[in-house]
Amino acid sequence: MPRFSVIVPAYRVQAYLHESLDSVLTQSFEDFEIIAVDDCSPDACGALIDEFAARDRRVRALHLPENVGLGRARNAGIAQATGDYLIFLDGDDTLSPGALRAIADRIGATGEPDVLVYDYARTYWTGESVRNSLAGLLAETGPPSFTLADRPGLLKVLMVVWNKAYRRAFVRAEGFTFPPGYYEDTPWTYPVLMAAGSIAVLDRVCVGYRQRRRGNILSTTSSRHFDVFEQYDRVFAFLDARPGLARWRPVIFRRMLDHYSTLFTTRGRLPRGGHAEFLRRARDHCVRHRTPGAPAPLRARLRHGLIRLGAHRTYRALWNAQALCGRLRRIAAAGRRAVRAVALQVYYRVQLRLPVQRDRAVFAAYWHRGYACNPAAIEAKARELVPGLRTAWICRPEDAHTVPTATRRIAPGTYGYWRALARSRYLVNNVNFDRRLVKRRGQVLLQTHHGTPLKTMGLDLRDRPAAARGMDFGGLLANVDKWDFSLSSNRHSTLVWERAYPSASENCETLEYGYPRNDVYQRATAADVARLREVIGVPEGRVALLYAPTHRDYRRDRCPGLDLARVLRVLGPGYVILARAHYSYPAPAEREPHPQVIDVSGHPSVESLALASDALITDYSSLMFDYANLDRPVVIHCGDREAYEATRGTYFDLRSCPPGAIAHSEEELLDIFATGHWRGVRSAQLRAAFRARFCPYDDGHAAERVVRRVFLGDTAVQPPAIPPDRRFPVPAAGNPPRFPVPAPAAGRA
Repeated sequence: MPRFSVIVPAYRVQAYLHESLDSVLTQSFEDFEIIAVDDCSPDACGALIDEFAARDRRVRALHLPENVGLGRARNAGIAQATGDYLIFLDGDDTLSPGALRAIADRIGATGEPDVLVYDYARTYWTGESVRNSLAGLLAETGPPSFTLADRPGLLKVLMVVWNKAYRRAFVRAEGFTFPPGYYEDTPWTYPVLMAAGSIAVLDRVCVGYRQRRRGNILSTTSSRHFDVFEQYDRVFAFLDARPGLARWRPVIFRRMLDHYSTLFTTRGRLPRGGHAEFLRRARDHCVRHRTPGAPAPLRARLRHGLIRLGAHRTYRALWNAQALCGRLRRIAAAGRRAVRAVALQVYYRVQLRLPVQRDRAVFAAYWHRGYACNPAAIEAKARELVPGLRTAWICRPEDAHTVPTATRRIAPGTYGYWRALARSRYLVNNVNFDRRLVKRRGQVLLQTHHGTPLKTMGLDLRDRPAAARGMDFGGLLANVDKWDFSLSSNRHSTLVWERAYPSASENCETLEYGYPRNDVYQRATAADVARLREVIGVPEGRVALLYAPTHRDYRRDRCPGLDLARVLRVLGPGYVILARAHYSYPAPAEREPHPQVIDVSGHPSVESLALASDALITDYSSLMFDYANLDRPVVIHCGDREAYEATRGTYFDLRSCPPGAIAHSEEELLDIFATGHWRGVRSAQLRAAFRARFCPYDDGHAAERVVRRVFLGDTAVQPPAIPPDRRFPVPAAGNPPRFPVPAPAAGRA
């Protein structure tokens, strides 16, 4: 007997059914059966189901002789089910990775409840995924299992069948079945929750609820929407048959009125001329089932009153008036924003006429994210070395906590923001400031950049539209012309920056000083590493691998990357992976949890993550150039090299000068770790040559050199005399064995 019976009805979903079934079959939890029900679909759904059934014994094909509708198709699946729990999945929706494992674990941890409620995310055809706004109602607090009386707020969660797992013995004992018609979920979900002796919740997205541009039955115009009245008759008949559940009548009555109101006011649902009839029938239902006692907000009470009166024209008039007021409010808000924008620019122009404040410096990084990268290291050193300097950091309010208390925080787009840009003597950023910035006489703008360039940058993207994506090259050059200093970490970067970002200003000076953000690698101690590992949650004695892939210009969503669970199965329990997604990708609605994977995507400092790790796995990320300063193993995973180079392009073939072992597939990467090549003699030799070429100046004093040249005007500043092979960065905590490394041949710059 399987743990789960996943019932997937299919009707006119041939474009999505393959993905839906695959999302179940690729689950890490494998104790399930799929009952795929072909509801006499006129398209290829039946053939697709047969193909899956022939390929995988866990799929059972069920073909209905005639189209019976979604509810009865589910009933046919229930009759064939043998699993402990029933899970329903519509043929165009998907299970998220690891969903069944999470559901099984939660069921076991909560004592085999009658019903487990889990979360979902709406997935749009644009690729956007938005988690349920009421996810807070699924918080795993309090008793592991409970009844609906303990948490009545669950009735506010979308009343559908597919966001719950049902104990099959409970469903059979209660005789629950789906009725025919639209809104068949209503007389199932309400009775199930009210009758359940035990309910549990899982605060995790388990279902991707596809929002199709067209084809959703409930979004079409049809008189079948009148079926909702019969469905609520069934709910109240269930309550009438169970006097012990009478307490829920007022709640269901209010939910019914809310549902009717939503249907009545949603454009495109009811057929032309059907609104009066709909409200008349709604009024009759109010008379038949009216049960006062569930309080409602004033606005809802007005809607409910109009429904009970059947006031069709009044309701439509008030609804249209409300919609008009909403539009007027939006227009007024847009007007206020426009007025504020004009006022800000007027204020900025006034500030531009006031003297530049020579003791002020303003910093920013990564398009107003938190305190990070080269600007952060320079800001800290400037406060230390420059007497009387007052610094400010521009960042989003949610990142303000990352800024040191000694540094003023400025929110972008405020009056303080424009005042700082107009009057600060020093402007430091690792990307460009606002294009409306007017560079004044007496101001000094330092562009620090944010990585050694492997991928193509700036003007070199002119022939790569997939990567440029409509970049304004004229605007880019206008920003470059404002630079006074361009920071470089090595000769390779210097040559690239001067070609990719050519300045028309004769005064723009390249500072080939090394990257200040890398100073910490030479200054950190073993105690610092131990503290960072403890804060991040790396268990003592484990080898921590930092996995940090970069973004792909040829993909809108994140690259699938490595199967971390598979990698860890090969590596064994002595390893953990610190997984860091690129900041340009939004966080996924949910990812499969793994006890040996620590998600560090939200960690504010990649330098801290590098120090806490024992080795790096990456692809084309500039992090490899910084990480080489630690003299710890680097493994490159570049399975999509041809696609990446075709769309983005690279300045050199990484295979000709890699920082360590290179894997072109996941199998090769596993072999590199299995054989120990990742930290072998050859990898150490490659790393030494790479470090000699790309890290000549990262000796722990780059920030000091920058501050002395830019802020203190010391033109005699020179790069260091300490070669890379004579530096001794803090060793990794996992302490992988070191190998003697012969002196590398001189690498070309």
